[in-house]
Amino acid sequence: LAWLIHRGVIEKTPVSELTPVFLALLAVLVIRAAGQGLQTRFAARCSEQVRRDARRQLHHHWKATGPVNLADTSAASLAREWLDHVEALHGYFARFLPQMTLSVVIPLAILVLVFWLDWLAGIFLVLSAPLIPLFMALVGMGAEKLNQQHFETVSRLSGQFLDKVRGLTTLQLFGQTEAASRTLENRSDQYRKITMKTLKVAFLSSAVLEFFASVAIAVLAIYIGFGLLGYIEFGPSDELTLFSGLLILLLAPEFFQPLRTLSQHYHDRAAALGAGAEILARLEQSVDNAEPIRPDNGISDHGIQMSGVTLRYGEGPVIFNNLDIRIKAGRVIALTGPSGGGKSTLLHLLAGLIRPEAGAVSVFGEAPGNQPFGWLGQRGFWIQGTWAENLRLTTPDATDIAIDYALRQVGLGELVDSRADGIHSRIAEDGLGLSGGQARRLSLARIFLADYPLILLDEPTAGLDATSEVFILEALHKLSESGKTLV
Repeated sequence: LAWLIHRGVIEKTPVSELTPVFLALLAVLVIRAAGQGLQTRFAARCSEQVRRDARRQLHHHWKATGPVNLADTSAASLAREWLDHVEALHGYFARFLPQMTLSVVIPLAILVLVFWLDWLAGIFLVLSAPLIPLFMALVGMGAEKLNQQHFETVSRLSGQFLDKVRGLTTLQLFGQTEAASRTLENRSDQYRKITMKTLKVAFLSSAVLEFFASVAIAVLAIYIGFGLLGYIEFGPSDELTLFSGLLILLLAPEFFQPLRTLSQHYHDRAAALGAGAEILARLEQSVDNAEPIRPDNGISDHGIQMSGVTLRYGEGPVIFNNLDIRIKAGRVIALTGPSGGGKSTLLHLLAGLIRPEAGAVSVFGEAPGNQPFGWLGQRGFWIQGTWAENLRLTTPDATDIAIDYALRQVGLGELVDSRADGIHSRIAEDGLGLSGGQARRLSLARIFLADYPLILLDEPTAGLDATSEVFILEALHKLSESGKTLV
């Protein structure tokens, strides 16, 4: 472009002779736009792969940790790790990293050309260029810590909001809704303050960089202007032409543009580092990464066996020490003992939710967790929807007839008949709208529907009235008669 203006203004070249150069200039602009599009596409693909790998590692870690060890972690915290923290990596890998490479390559290439045209203008660029990354580092020094505080504040706020929503009925019964509102209001105000601090750092960083870039370009323009007018007779200024001076002026913004763009994406780096610290903290938590111990040929394929099982939680006391158990298939086994004696822990071992420090566990000839099993505890899992939708969570292909049969097997036939919508009657989240006994029997209906060979029961009748307890015991008797193994 500078050469075209020089030829047209200084050398008075006819426009017809410059037409091929105009076409070549348009082709260059198209190629540049295509290159930027490809860069964006490949960077987005790289970011997608990184986020997929991060979610795969989180999923592997959660699976290795198990629901027992994750019980103390709120659902809101896990959701933020899976969604917000992983998504925060996108800006770093899709924008900041590619731009950091361009911020090195493009300014160096322009610097070489400017030194060839006018070494004094090149010195101006060399002196001004380090100021931008220097002030970017100074201003953004606390951005990473602020973003980490931002993520922690949001995580706490999300957990508290979810707890308040789930316990809204209890808060209303005890007249604590105003106190809960004030707590959320205070947390929201803390979130607002930390958000504004983070934004302030980002805007301040951009403003400082824009200022220094504009000052550097202005100084360079003054030098070229006075050099062309002949007011500067130092160095190569007397050799400046319209072509070289205009080319340097056109290249100066392009020299600073990658650095300015990098500064705009600097908050992406800070956000990614803050989120990455949270993800790494989760992944670095110690888990039992050992593979399940495969049963040897001496263990039966038709029952449950534990051989030399030793287990403890962390640095606590030993719960099981060299435990040996043999359970034949189709038997009903009741585990009795004082509270804290390890009854639930034994069920967790059979389910594959935890792993022993030593010994082998066989469930029908397979490692625990490889065989399908039914679980009935004191609290079920329910989503907002119909009875049928909740039962199909574990058996998606179940027909309405099979669902109705399973409900009648657990003594819910009369309740189904009394509802206008039958099995399509709606229940709220966590089974709200059902009594404790009805919800427990609805959980047991899932087991009837899925036809599991092994059923693990963790105090299934605890806290129930006498009528519900009778229905539960009758349903379990039906399961035992069908050849199921009950523990």
